[in-house]
Amino acid sequence: MAATKDPRPCSIADALSLVGEKYSLLVLREVCLGNGRFDQLVRNTGAPRDVLAARLRRLVEAGVLTKRVYSERPQRFEYRPTQAGLELEPVLLTLMAWGDRHLRAEGDRPMLVEHSCGSALRPVVTCGGCGEPVRHEDLDCRPQVPGWTVAGPTAAA
Repeated sequence: MAATKDPRPCSIADALSLVGEKYSLLVLREVCLGNGRFDQLVRNTGAPRDVLAARLRRLVEAGVLTKRVYSERPQRFEYRPTQAGLELEPVLLTLMAWGDRHLRAEGDRPMLVEHSCGSALRPVVTCGGCGEPVRHEDLDCRPQVPGWTVAGPTAAA
């Protein structure tokens, strides 16, 4: 099989190039919690101010956050999620649930998220077609990029 120098084309890689940078998902967590002012973001994420400014600029340019003035003198901004940013919230909730299950002692979660029904949220990925929970064994991946299979590049690639 011929080797290719380019990695598999992948939407996960594309998304990580934007939100996989250190502090980007933590910024999104805070903005979704309603903490969109710069000083709140510095305090709650632990990000250095220059790094935070760069992440915010990139997330605004990508359309994940919007920026609006909340004070004219001095001019200060707050950040809010766009629709694209809100669509990342289930990713945050699922990642948080995974961390609670696999990286913390039982009952040692730092944040409890409750659904409007009053229950503690347990995020579940479901199929949009049938509504069933998604399980690894039920998935069939079909690469759509010519020259690629699930195992990797084809000889023609």
